[in-house]
Amino acid sequence: MLSPLRFLLLTTALIGSSNTAFAQSSTLDRVTTNQTVRVCFWPDYFGISYRDPKTRQLSGIDVDMAKALGRDLGVNVEFVDSSFARLIDDVTQDRCDIAMFAIGITPQRQEKLRFTRPHMASDIYAITTKSNRRIRQWKDIDQPGSVVAVAKGTLHEPVMKEKLRSATLKVLDTPHAREQEVESGRADVFMTDFPFSQRMLRTTDWARLVKPDSVYHLTPYAWAMRPGDDRWHARVEQFLVKAKRSGELKASAERHGLLPIAVLD
Repeated sequence: MLSPLRFLLLTTALIGSSNTAFAQSSTLDRVTTNQTVRVCFWPDYFGISYRDPKTRQLSGIDVDMAKALGRDLGVNVEFVDSSFARLIDDVTQDRCDIAMFAIGITPQRQEKLRFTRPHMASDIYAITTKSNRRIRQWKDIDQPGSVVAVAKGTLHEPVMKEKLRSATLKVLDTPHAREQEVESGRADVFMTDFPFSQRMLRTTDWARLVKPDSVYHLTPYAWAMRPGDDRWHARVEQFLVKAKRSGELKASAERHGLLPIAVLD
């Protein structure tokens, strides 16, 4: 499904890459010395980086990949709670060595972060309620009177600000808040991606998925690091290439129902 777009995805991922010389002191040195890699993740991202509220167990493709990165480096993995709203600060202010929670590559983020090549790519989807009569199909969303919710700090915020012409946009502080707005009827839809849409369908009895009629805004997903550290970036890229070639990434994508959006070459 993604094959015709893969060249574009890989090119996009490399835009803004640092051309600086190898950092004198690399994150790789510290990771090796401390025998720990600190991985920022968003613990509410179903299928990606999810912490079960009852068992406290972690699961998802980027949890799998973080653990695999630790094994490849021969170090322990320390997971650090983060979010899309805090992503840039957490990475650039040294709260973690790498962020691994399917981070959409956007121009705004590329100004502050350095990305790996993509390992997934998703279009934008909408979630409404089964009882909503205003939104039946995608063309019903951007209409006068419609209210569209997005979570602050997600890639959907700038995209919908640019694309919406007639609907009202509500920017909420958290993903949970945007869900509440739709479930309560205060908003008609909230915008999300493929993994989170699957969570809503599996874990609620009220959610209904609205798909775009064609590609709406395809975004490549990758892992993010501080810019300016070529050695660390190159080492993580080496691991990602290996995970793709060995089939480890594909197996994890299959396990979590994400094979349709996996970028495997």
